[in-house]
Amino acid sequence: MSFESFIARRYLTAKRKQAFISVITFISILGIDIGVMALIIAISLITGFQRDVQAKILGATSHLMVQDLVDDGLPDYAKIMERIHGLKGVKSVSPIVLSWTLITGPSKTQPAMLKGMDFALEKRQSPWIRELESGQIPPETGREGILLGHDLSLSLGAGIGDVVTVVAASTSLSPMGLMTKRKRFLVTGIFATGLFEFDNSTALMALPSAQKFFGLEDRVSYLQVMIEKIFAAPKFKEDLRSVLPPTVHVTTWMELNRPLFSALKLEKNLLFLTIALIVFVASLNIIATLILMVMEKTRDIGILIAMGATSRNIRKIFFLQGSLIGVIGTAAGTALGLLWCVLANAFKLIKVPVDIYQISHVPFYINLLDLVLIIGVSLLISFLSTLFPSHRASKVDPVVALKYE
Repeated sequence: MSFESFIARRYLTAKRKQAFISVITFISILGIDIGVMALIIAISLITGFQRDVQAKILGATSHLMVQDLVDDGLPDYAKIMERIHGLKGVKSVSPIVLSWTLITGPSKTQPAMLKGMDFALEKRQSPWIRELESGQIPPETGREGILLGHDLSLSLGAGIGDVVTVVAASTSLSPMGLMTKRKRFLVTGIFATGLFEFDNSTALMALPSAQKFFGLEDRVSYLQVMIEKIFAAPKFKEDLRSVLPPTVHVTTWMELNRPLFSALKLEKNLLFLTIALIVFVASLNIIATLILMVMEKTRDIGILIAMGATSRNIRKIFFLQGSLIGVIGTAAGTALGLLWCVLANAFKLIKVPVDIYQISHVPFYINLLDLVLIIGVSLLISFLSTLFPSHRASKVDPVVALKYE
């Protein structure tokens, strides 16, 4: 241990005649501690919320949607599926029929999105299809069945074995004029994705049944493309365009949910800047502590200089003293912040309304990059705070300091 480090540590831990300086030192450490802890908790909360919502959205929707520009159904979709399968990084491609309907159950009537899909393909990538909350996937033979979202089934008052009436939003021409199409379906199962908005407004049925009901024949609403690297969706979109006809439009999951994730990113940045001010205010206490320390130890500084210590040695002593305050505060804040996140996740401490936030409790996720950034910013502010006081200490005139010795 160098003599600068030894003296800095002694100055920080020694009992002083002026208790006021000790109090300010404690407040400096506590301020940085609270600031770092608050930053870790806040950023982990936003990151956890974003990851949870993102996982649930991507579990219920596609990474990329391939649809016809005129929105009249995608023809020859089997050939297009073959082309997409030939691209590297594709996990699966499945045809989807999608349209708004009005569903009438035993209790009430409610608008819902009816989604026709190939259940055999969907089971490979969607755990909520493989493990239904109750019931089973509609059989291919016999009476046509339907799956209801958990919250939709509660709203309709329909359970397994009940019959619901589905009315299409579009009309068809008949000898009697324009008629709405309606049909009765047997509820064979209930699913739950964990995303309230989806579970409260979506019903599922087999693709052939949906095509027949909406009169699409050999067409589908869009192709659902799942890829291995979800954040490479914009680049993959360009690769898709090279193998698809010009009449086809491609949309990524980022474009579909841009407002939500943009708002979450902005909120995360604002939280970081706002709470970082706590660390900045604590750093002002470090400056005050060191300046008062220089005033108290002026005679000691004069003695050290008279014994041969250089200005660089004096600067280093007070730089190390301020740095120790920053390191102790940052380490304590990091430990407390991580401990809070672990306990909050284990006991689900923060409950939120599921119909508003799509989740039942706030999850905390500690991103390593965010953690390193928080620690780095805290230490940087602490180190910068020592520059002026340490420079002032190095400029003490030993003659003046020892004049009244």
